[in-house]
Amino acid sequence: MKKKVRVLVVDDSALVRQTLSGILESDDDIEVMATASDPYDAARKMREEVPDVITLDVEMPKMDGITFLEKLMAQHPIPVVLCSSLAAEESATALKALELGAVEIIRKPTLGTKAFLAESRIQICDAVKSAALSHVKKTPSLRSVEPKLSADAVLVKSTRAMLETTEKVVVIGASTGGTEALRIFLEQLPADAPGMVIVQHMPEHFTKAFSKRLDTLCRVSVKEAENKDPVARGQVLIAPGNMHLLLKRSGARYHVEVKTGPLVSRHRPSVDVLFRSAARYAGKNAVGVLMTGMGDDGAKGLLEMKQAGAATIAQDKASCVVFGMPNEAIKLGGVDRVVSLEQISGVVLGCCGETHHV
Repeated sequence: MKKKVRVLVVDDSALVRQTLSGILESDDDIEVMATASDPYDAARKMREEVPDVITLDVEMPKMDGITFLEKLMAQHPIPVVLCSSLAAEESATALKALELGAVEIIRKPTLGTKAFLAESRIQICDAVKSAALSHVKKTPSLRSVEPKLSADAVLVKSTRAMLETTEKVVVIGASTGGTEALRIFLEQLPADAPGMVIVQHMPEHFTKAFSKRLDTLCRVSVKEAENKDPVARGQVLIAPGNMHLLLKRSGARYHVEVKTGPLVSRHRPSVDVLFRSAARYAGKNAVGVLMTGMGDDGAKGLLEMKQAGAATIAQDKASCVVFGMPNEAIKLGGVDRVVSLEQISGVVLGCCGETHHV
């Protein structure tokens, strides 16, 4: 029998503990081993049994979630999924949690329509199972019956014909572990790097703070994508949480389209949606990169990009937090080169005909 992922739910709200436990228990692969109302209660429960994953609230009595996370990762690293309502003003706190070692961020479950709860269940359970597969290190029945939709649910039918252009565009997909991987990758780029468009799986409100943080660290300009933003040299556009991001073309210039739609490959934004739009509108002028993450989002899209003549790159197993998405793309035959995280920037620039200089 397959071993279930044992989860400790830590939240000061009894209603949230009950709701989150019900969502997690609805998945046959997950078992809620205990709940705790604060970090001290959690520590007592962990002395009795060590969980595979912890879901952790931020604002709690006695000790806040960030302080608990810092202590936990320094002493006994366990995969942590930060569970927050993620209002805009909390995004900096969530970003700090990722820097301290949290592997996923999910929105705190709230009551809503049946469709909203069904999507929440998919995202929450996938985040916990992804965390269980991650490699963390020390630091100083709501069962879904929704079909797994392909990117066709979001992409508008179009011809594949396109005119020649010399402009290169780079599209990147990442999930678990991707926030740190993207920082390392983007920090290595020169200020005039080719235009880039990124899908990183994360909730809404968080992507704006994440983009601003990267913008302060990198020579390229980084921003949360807005509809009709041009894809320009020296600029990186990151998909807004809970919205799909597509690459489009007008003449010889590229821009992005931000739109809603159903979950695709269990995600919104979906890497497959971005990659397939790049195959359609950029073809051999595109470079596709698939980084760390659980599942197979982006695998089919990267194959489609390769078939359209694009250069395709996957992050290697040794440098991935979770070698899921890149591995699926490799198995499909959609990857030209498999390289370490530290090598990706140089390979990308080489594919664009440019010299790599840090």
